[in-house]
Amino acid sequence: MDDKRKIAAVAAVMAYIRQDEDIVCAQFPAPPPSRQPVPPQPLNIWAFSGRQAQMQFRNLMQTKAFHGPGMRPPMR
Repeated sequence: MDDKRKIAAVAAVMAYIRQDEDIVCAQFPAPPPSRQPVPPQPLNIWAFSGRQAQMQFRNLMQTKAFHGPGMRPPMR
């Protein structure tokens, strides 16, 4: 008998919470419809060229091409 009362109490609390959630959800508008996908942008050649130049410069700096002969280790 005691278990039935506990189950009934839990069911009543869950119904109250569900009712409260339904009221809160009804206050908010529906989400806007999904937008159309953005078409891909054409390749910007000038930006691509600039990024490529930056990568080449970093590569030269990493290989110490601009540090001069005194800073490089002797070649074997």
